[in-house]
Amino acid sequence: MFLIYKSMFIMYKYKIVIITILFLGVSTLYAQRVKILTYNIHHANPPSEPNKIDLESIAKVIKASDADIVGVQEVDVNVSRSLNQDQAKKMAELTGMHYFFSKGIDLEEGEYGVVILTKHKVVAQRRYDLPMPRESENRSLAIIDVEMPGGEIISLANTHLDLYEENRLAQVAYINELAEWYSRPLILVGDLNAKPDSAPIRLLEEKFTRNTELNQPTFPNIDASTEIDYIMLNRKTNFKWLSYTTLDETYASDHLPLFAEIEID
Repeated sequence: MFLIYKSMFIMYKYKIVIITILFLGVSTLYAQRVKILTYNIHHANPPSEPNKIDLESIAKVIKASDADIVGVQEVDVNVSRSLNQDQAKKMAELTGMHYFFSKGIDLEEGEYGVVILTKHKVVAQRRYDLPMPRESENRSLAIIDVEMPGGEIISLANTHLDLYEENRLAQVAYINELAEWYSRPLILVGDLNAKPDSAPIRLLEEKFTRNTELNQPTFPNIDASTEIDYIMLNRKTNFKWLSYTTLDETYASDHLPLFAEIEID
């Protein structure tokens, strides 16, 4: 009888071990890794060459990052200073990614704004004009919903906030309101024209989590001294930072590319 109970106990322990292994395996299987890039490209004008447009160098940075989703700011569409190229479409062609352009302003006969690029299936896309209490250059917010390879849907929002503090505060308040709608992961990226200790960033932190351990200056491209470009996640998302860093690219733009990899539970 003792041997029977002992055998049953051993089998029970083995079952617990197997169940634990299976649980951990399933948890690992469903943890979603996402690589994110945000980049203010200065309409593809390298600061060291004022009369040159080099969109190929921008595309090279994006491809080398291997990012799943990319937010790009200061993008021209059919503007003379950038050779009348549709930079949004051209970046998509050069990188082999899907794209969504969100206009900020009309410029000459063309447009100027932000772009989101992604490797993955876009299931929805939206554009919002951001509030502007003080007269200034119009700013927009682009959002896309992306289906990841495992079937998970995540959203990415990309923007370029205004130069005036009054407008930035109104704009981040609006973004916070939109964030309330999302129970799924919402990633916010962009050139926010605000330092980490500023009122707009503190307001965003009510709804979003930013990296406060690995963050670093993103502007200017040479001897960067100011952090104004960010990658954040809505606080409803359970995730961890795997990496968060600027990329070593000082030629293509007056900002440094900012890259992060996260793991979403």
